[in-house]
Amino acid sequence: MSSLSKLAGFIKWSAVGLIVLAIIVAVSAAIKHHNRFKDKDDYRGSIQVNNSQFLDDFSKFYPSPDFDDWPRSKTWQGWSPAQSMWYYNATQGSDLLPYDFFLSLEQHNHETLFRDNLNMDRFRYIPQNITQLNPDGLPLGLVKDEYQGRSYLGFTCAACHTNQIVYQDTAIRVDGGPAMANMDGFMHELEAALNTTLNQADKQQRFISEVLALNLNYQTAEQVKADLVFYTLQISLYNYINSSNTQYGYARLDAFGRIYNRVLQHVLNKKQLIQVIETSFDPAMAKQLNQALELQLISAEQMIHLFDKLVSTFDFTPDNHQLPKDLAKLRTLKQALFNSPDAPVSYPFLWDIAQHDYVQWNGIAANSGVGAIGRNSGEVMGVFATLDWQETDQTTLATLIGGQNRQNENGKLVNFKSSIDVDNLRLIESQLKSLQSPVWPDAVLPEIDDAKAQAGKVLFEQHCRSCHQKIERANPARKVVAQMSKLDEIKTDAKMALNGATYQGKSGILEGIYLSTDVGNILVQEDAAVASILTVATKNVVATPDPDKWIFTRGFNWLYNLATTAFDNDIKSSIKRGNYEPDSTLNPYASLLAYKGRPLNGIWATAPYLHNGSVPSLYELLLPKCSLAEFIPAQCRPEQFMVGSRLFDPIKVGFISEGYSGFEFKTDLPGNSNAGHDYATDISDEQRWQLVEYMKTL
Repeated sequence: MSSLSKLAGFIKWSAVGLIVLAIIVAVSAAIKHHNRFKDKDDYRGSIQVNNSQFLDDFSKFYPSPDFDDWPRSKTWQGWSPAQSMWYYNATQGSDLLPYDFFLSLEQHNHETLFRDNLNMDRFRYIPQNITQLNPDGLPLGLVKDEYQGRSYLGFTCAACHTNQIVYQDTAIRVDGGPAMANMDGFMHELEAALNTTLNQADKQQRFISEVLALNLNYQTAEQVKADLVFYTLQISLYNYINSSNTQYGYARLDAFGRIYNRVLQHVLNKKQLIQVIETSFDPAMAKQLNQALELQLISAEQMIHLFDKLVSTFDFTPDNHQLPKDLAKLRTLKQALFNSPDAPVSYPFLWDIAQHDYVQWNGIAANSGVGAIGRNSGEVMGVFATLDWQETDQTTLATLIGGQNRQNENGKLVNFKSSIDVDNLRLIESQLKSLQSPVWPDAVLPEIDDAKAQAGKVLFEQHCRSCHQKIERANPARKVVAQMSKLDEIKTDAKMALNGATYQGKSGILEGIYLSTDVGNILVQEDAAVASILTVATKNVVATPDPDKWIFTRGFNWLYNLATTAFDNDIKSSIKRGNYEPDSTLNPYASLLAYKGRPLNGIWATAPYLHNGSVPSLYELLLPKCSLAEFIPAQCRPEQFMVGSRLFDPIKVGFISEGYSGFEFKTDLPGNSNAGHDYATDISDEQRWQLVEYMKTL
């Protein structure tokens, strides 16, 4: 056979193979699409929880067949019940804890399960009924995830971006709304429960028996005990690294600070860790620790375990959330490697998010091209994706796309294998395109005063329109242009923006990689902006095919996801708008020292207000910020108020902020300032009520 004939045969069979792969991927996608919307519960999984400490029990649910405006409200916010149910339960590759651990774990101070509905309500995770996509009745936003043959409990997007508003005896579900969740409290109570289970023999025996009875991840008691030790240390370490002097409370989180720290934890390499130890401890202690590290088999995959080993040398105790006895020494190391996540912000609301040119409070993430997959991958890193990042000598398409080369400082390449489910991230983003802001539901809430609202509309045009663009909420072609305001103009609490732009960290396995920016390439050095480190890590994760896919379809599926995302995205690369400092070669992240104004459609359902949740209602946002000497109750923004209840005040437009046991928000603490955004604060009180009435209509 001639060489030409062999070539023709090779091309022919290669084409056939590609066609077969395309058919397999297409059929798999069709089956997955069909299964996505099989849960058609008209009540969207809602379940009553009685005796809530927040005084917001309810007996009816909206939207549902119980109301006269059904079926108009059946596609509430543009989504059917089946679309909502899929969104609540769509996995994204989050691996917080073995799934059977979560189902079996008791609370630290009694035998009631940790997952008990009343306990989940305490952290403001919304309890849900058993449905097709939620057979174990997990709280909204918690889900069973799979990675490398093991089952985990993970978070979904909905955990942080779904709200429930209670008025009188009715709960209103708001898809894409900012959650009331207290994730920090949840994580510390989870640590306490694991720690008590590890240290109390009777509790441990019950736990092991329950885990083995589920017959899911474990076959022997020894396996369960080993992972109990491992995950107790993991959760304890996470909480210690992310401890902050600023308490978050309900309805907010320093997500970026925690994402930054988790990436820094996993890029850390042996060389840089040894250098940090040598500069953080006296010579005798540094030598002892570094000798212990030298005895380990070191790889990028083992960095997290390596740091665990280092922490364990300080002898954790079962008291005080397992803080080490030699706290001062560990604090020195922590401060050298990580940054304090001390700028909690409200969870952003997600309607119109797919139509934005830039997202996040500081506009850090561009939405063009495949940017949506990138920013969502970064989010999953923060909520406990398994990051199996391994050094390798093999050059692949992924390492080339990720900007890696053998001339970097480590002389190695890195395989950025992870549990992140790019398939579902693409599908979630696609579905978010059809999510609309909630319209004031007059089937539940008091009717809007039209005359007052019309007067308020005039005021809105005068005082608000320049920063808050008007859009058609249901227009599928709508686009949202971020209106950026620099810090000295907006004058709101600057901490989140400052942290995002200025935090530094050790680049570890990423040292020597070039990062492309709008103002030129950045060489990632040993000490680098964490924004750069996160961008490089995210780029490489997205470039790496899913290890859980069949080997023959893995690459094709990866290409399909990226191509579909790019072609399906109407947002093109564009410059930011507004008054801000542009990026430059001197400061490539100058534009992050600003906050974004966005359209206010659905704003009535997003309390508390300002980016850090420091004002409880729309009416109080229109009051001036007063000094202590000038402060007069009801005439100034409140300096302290309670957060946690979902009971809605339709007059001031916000949640009730007193009269129950919740979290006391104090605006005089770092990161909590309620100053700034003083637009329209000099209008009359009658005009304030008119403006609030109009904003109900948005």
